[in-house]
Amino acid sequence: MRTICPECQTQAPVGVICPECMDAERKKRTPAQKRAQRQWGSRSAGSVTAVRSGKPVITYALLAITSFIGLVQLIPGIGEQITSALLFAAPYLYPNLNGGFFEPWRLLTAVFVHGSFIHLALNMLALWMLGQGLEPMLGRSRYLALYLISGLGGSVMVAVIAPTTATVGASGAIFGLMAALLIIGRHIGANVRGILIVLGINFAIGFFIGGIAWQAHLGGAIIGAVVAFIYMRTRRPNQRSLQIILLAATVVLLIVVVAFIPPLILMP
Repeated sequence: MRTICPECQTQAPVGVICPECMDAERKKRTPAQKRAQRQWGSRSAGSVTAVRSGKPVITYALLAITSFIGLVQLIPGIGEQITSALLFAAPYLYPNLNGGFFEPWRLLTAVFVHGSFIHLALNMLALWMLGQGLEPMLGRSRYLALYLISGLGGSVMVAVIAPTTATVGASGAIFGLMAALLIIGRHIGANVRGILIVLGINFAIGFFIGGIAWQAHLGGAIIGAVVAFIYMRTRRPNQRSLQIILLAATVVLLIVVVAFIPPLILMP
């Protein structure tokens, strides 16, 4: 272990980075990562390196929470109660259609429950793979906002297109991450053909395999692309407030949509 003088220290959310470690991190970056740094990073080289070198803790936390709930769902008796308490269906938003009960939190809690172990495993694998690159690029708060708002978008699309369908799973949020990666990758000049093919294949699968809520995939992908576009247009530090306002406006728009359109479909 070596000491370091205060002048050479670079403060970071994960601790202090020395000049040698900063240079090593810079050398390990790929051309695409360097473009991402120029487009998305802070003007401060130290803070950019801190973001790039930080562990994707939000991804790990989402993996841990969702996996724990998914494993509890496998317990006979208890699992059915957990699923029933957290799944989403449009009638839960309208007391007059649901015996007086109003449970809007289900729009998001459905993201954390799954229909089977395979369903859980595939979504968690996708989350782990996507989060490794997206979270360090966007930063923790923006990444979490992207995930949750995309999941919300997926539930809203189910409510609008298939209001009598019950849905569970993180697929809407996962499709939001894929769409965001596509938008951001395209913007920084990376080769996005692979993610475009994967997104297209996964979306098409929803039409051929029964029991898959393709509406959630569509909603998550659309909202994920919208959030990524907002990030792309509000990258500068002085646009932080505008970014928050636009994200809040997106959430409000989703709430307005789900508040007015489904009742017209559900009402006799």
